[in-house]
Parts: sequence; C-alpha cells; structure tokens
Amino acid sequence: MDLGVRWKLHGDGRTPAPGAVVRPDERLSWPRTVGLGAQHVVAMFGASFVAPVLMGLNPNLAIMMSGVATVIFLLATRGRVPSYLGCSLSFVGVAAVIRAQGGTSATVTGAVLVVAAVLFLVGLAVQHFGARTIHAAMPPIVTGAVVMLIGFNLAPVTASTYWPQDQWTALLVMLFTGLAVVCLRGFWSRIAIFLGLVFGYGISWAFDRIFGKIHSVDASGKLTDHWRLDLSGVSKADWIGLPSFHGPSFQWSAILVALPVVIALIAENAGHVKAVGEMTGDPLDDKLGTAISADGVGSMLSTAVGGPPTTTYSENIGVMAATRVYSTAAYWAAACFALLFGVCPKFGAVVAAIPGGVLGGITVILYGMIGLLGAQIWINAKVDLRNPLNLVPAAAGIIIGVGNVTMKFTDTFSLSGIALGTLVVITGYHALRAFAPAHLKTQEPLLDEGTSSYDEKGQRAKS
Repeated sequence: MDLGVRWKLHGDGRTPAPGAVVRPDERLSWPRTVGLGAQHVVAMFGASFVAPVLMGLNPNLAIMMSGVATVIFLLATRGRVPSYLGCSLSFVGVAAVIRAQGGTSATVTGAVLVVAAVLFLVGLAVQHFGARTIHAAMPPIVTGAVVMLIGFNLAPVTASTYWPQDQWTALLVMLFTGLAVVCLRGFWSRIAIFLGLVFGYGISWAFDRIFGKIHSVDASGKLTDHWRLDLSGVSKADWIGLPSFHGPSFQWSAILVALPVVIALIAENAGHVKAVGEMTGDPLDDKLGTAISADGVGSMLSTAVGGPPTTTYSENIGVMAATRVYSTAAYWAAACFALLFGVCPKFGAVVAAIPGGVLGGITVILYGMIGLLGAQIWINAKVDLRNPLNLVPAAAGIIIGVGNVTMKFTDTFSLSGIALGTLVVITGYHALRAFAPAHLKTQEPLLDEGTSSYDEKGQRAKS
C-alpha cells in the first residue's frame, strides 16, 4: 500500500528548474529537505505556540501533537496533500468562554474533542456524498458569518485581559507587527507574528531595565507591581522531558459552545486543499473528505491527551509558494522537528513567559484577521448582501456572537455568543429560504470557492 513516503529526486536535487515545481512525490537533496522542514516549523511557530498559550494549554504538548497530527495527515492523504497541521486559533474564543463559565483545561479539551469527532464524521460524509453536501448545509453566506463572529467574539479577551497588562508595550507590538505584515516580503512577511513576539520580548526586557516594575493588572487580573518579562520559570525548566498530559472532561454546556467552530475548520481544510491543488496542478477534490477526516483524527488524538486542536496552516502554503517546493518529505522533516521541541520543557517555559502586553498587541491584529477571513469568504463567493435572505441571518448572528447575547432556557441551560450566533445564522438562513420568494433564491458557488483562495503564485486572491 502506497503511503506516500517514497520520493523521487527532483532534477539535480538542488533547486527546481525555471518554471518547474517540486511535486509532493518528489524531493530535493536530504540536507535541503531538512532545511525546508525547519523553515516550515518557523513559519507555523508564531500562531501555533500562541494558540495554546491563549487557550491556557501546555505549549510543549501542543507543538509535539502538531507533529503527530501532521504525520497522521500525510499518511491518510497518501502524500498527495502537503500540509502542516498546526494548533487551531479558531477555538481561542471558545476556550475563553468555557473558562469564564468555570471550566478547566480538561473541560476545554473535552469539548474540542467532540468537535474533532464531528469533523471526522463530516469528512467521511464528504468522501461518500461529495462536497455538495457541505454546500447544501453551509453556503458561503453561512460559513463567512460564522467565521466572522468567531473572530470578533474574541475582541473582549484582548480588551480586558491582555491589553491592560501593559498598554504601551501592546501598542508598540501592534505597530511593529502591522508594519512587518505589510512591509516585509516573502518568507519574512509570513512569520510576521513570530517577529512581533520576538520584538515584544525585547521591548518588555528593555522596559524592565529602564523603568523597573510596572503597576498594572497581571495575568490573573490582580493589580500589582510586577516585571513585564518574568523568565524565572525558564531557568528552572529541564532541557529534556515529556510534557504534562491530562484527560478530557465532557460537559454539555461547553460542547454546545464549541460545536459551531466545526464550520470554520471545514472552511479552512477546503480552502487549503483547493489552493494546493491549484498550485501543483493536481486537482485534489477527491482528497477533500480524506483531508477533513485526517484533521479530525489529529485533533481527537491531541485533545485526548490534553493538547489543542489542529488545522491546516496557510502560513505553510506561503512557504511552498515562495520556494516552489511542495514535497511532503519536507513536512515529514517539519513533523520530526516539532516532536523534538515537544520534549524540551525549557522551550515551553520560554513560550509560557510571553508578557501579557505582547499578547495584547499581537491579538489585536490576529483576532481581527480571523474575523475578517469571514468577509474574505463572502468576497470570493460574490455573496450579495443586498439580498435580505443573506443579510438578515448574517446580521443577526454576528451581533449575537460579537455582543455575547445570551438566551436562558432553564436555570441550568443557556446558549450565548458563538453557539447562539451560529445557530441563528444556520437555522435563520434555511428557515427564511423556505419561505422566501423565488427571486431571492439565487444559485451560489460551492463552499470551497468561498474559502481562502490563492492564485498560481500562492498569494491570496484579490477581488
């Protein structure tokens, strides 16, 4: 059985010929392949280790399980879909809501494990029935609205938790990261979040030396005098050791909050598969269901041991586009690097020491970008918001999600924010469509045409 772990040497093994690409079943020389793997790790680092920190989970375990999930994905897709499965940021808002309701890390991972299982089943359905099953339930107007409300629901987390810890550092990090995203080119622009974190570390260290301790709220919300950058945990951490594991805990209230995120994960996977197929010239529609299921399995395995969920990473698509190397061998190398980082507690201690003000500056941009991906879905799918059938459910759902509106059904059961907003968008759209006059029911493109699309150079398509 071909598992896609054999690669032909491309040309002389040094660089692709002019106009040529290194296909998924090819590779460059092993030293160059290993170097590309390291580059993929750096590209995913910025978002992939911020995600577990924002969710209150172990960053070492997160990086380790991202490597495991990547291996599962490569094996499941038989090496045809080059991808790195990094830690998903789509669940950051969900984790914040669950913890605000008194949930623990086990409650968070238990809820996400259920979502991962649903994602796996959706993948099986797509394999059997085709992508049109997704479109029927979640047309671009629905998908875009859900992604948007998931991102914008995070705004209070930045405003009330991270930014107040050090507003001036947050402002400088926001400005630096924004400049890096816009002004840098190629690979450097794709690791702008990572560069923003490094800059934030440096600024925090310098401010501690110049101004001394800061009087502000700390990570627990208490007003104290404290150092911006506390590296005491780094010196105490071992160089080698396994991360801490924990099992999941299941609560219906937490599961209902997390379930809507499955829509965002489907959109991310569909966009990734479509983009890679366009860039390599190998249509991968037949692998869409497999890719979705593989992501579900990787996320289930990660959350079962206490890690965060995983998803395909557009940052790594950018690396492939810049290098014209789509070899899955490079992703195997990246997965091995991630496993090595996972067994280095000192690395995890460095990640855990990210100052709150730095996270404030990063998340202002990051959370907004997540939300605006929903708008990008609408643009790519040419969704007509002048049509009240599209406008009304999306408008209501987004306001409910962003404003964290709550519907209390009993003393022990309520729906709010992301869960209620998603329910309103999906049921509202289909209910209104059932009663809408014929002239409002226009045909819309498939879901994967409404997700992140890329041109042949791997850049996000502009309309």
